[in-house]
Amino acid sequence: MRLHLFELEDQPWFPDVIRNGGTDYLRYLLIATEVYKPCIILLNETLKQTGETRIVDLCSGGGGYAEQVCNELNKNTSGNISFTLTDKFPNIEAFRHLKNKTNGELRFDTRSVDAASVPTDLKGIRTMFSAVHHFQPEQVRSILQDAVDNNAPIAIFDGGDKSFFAILGVLIFHPIAFLLFTPFFKPFKFSRLFFTYIIPLIPLYTIWDGCVSIMRLYKPKDLLKIAKEVSPATYKWKAGKTKSKFGLHATYLIGVPAG
Repeated sequence: MRLHLFELEDQPWFPDVIRNGGTDYLRYLLIATEVYKPCIILLNETLKQTGETRIVDLCSGGGGYAEQVCNELNKNTSGNISFTLTDKFPNIEAFRHLKNKTNGELRFDTRSVDAASVPTDLKGIRTMFSAVHHFQPEQVRSILQDAVDNNAPIAIFDGGDKSFFAILGVLIFHPIAFLLFTPFFKPFKFSRLFFTYIIPLIPLYTIWDGCVSIMRLYKPKDLLKIAKEVSPATYKWKAGKTKSKFGLHATYLIGVPAG
């Protein structure tokens, strides 16, 4: 059963300094756990199938997985992949850090980009990582419909398993990880230290949202059902789960124009 409970990160009034602290943490967590590494194979197959070399990433947050995905794709493709980060609440400082770190291979858009109404000048395969659970089914439908209306391939990936043990892992692991690793997150910010060690708003919000996210997760069959309601004939859809070397799962939904 999917429960769409209150998640702080989704709220427009939520302070950016706290939201960005959480997305910065998740960037390092996703890289360390390699939860999306098996998904790169699927994304590479989609690039080959469509002939696209451009990726428009939606709901990028702190761009956690993007550096790893971009590096791996460029290792396994003959041409450079254009990878553009976007978000409704863009974390410009994190995006700029990733652009500099990758020598410009990762780009970003400074506009507030709604995943259900993507600007028409942003062309390419649309991707979403760790984001689809933020949306109600009717919102997911709108996101897929916007991709279909613009004949844009779309690849959605969401890491995690819906279980009591996953929630227990968040409650135990996240506080320890924040205490040990926060000083090493880049770009360095005094605000991150203050709101982690003095007034621990960043860990508290991240732990709460992490638990809620698990309860919000979609199953592959749920995403596939929505996708086929949007476009049963004009798009080819597939859904399933991947498994990382650490045993972590990620749900995926991929749709490409059938013609």
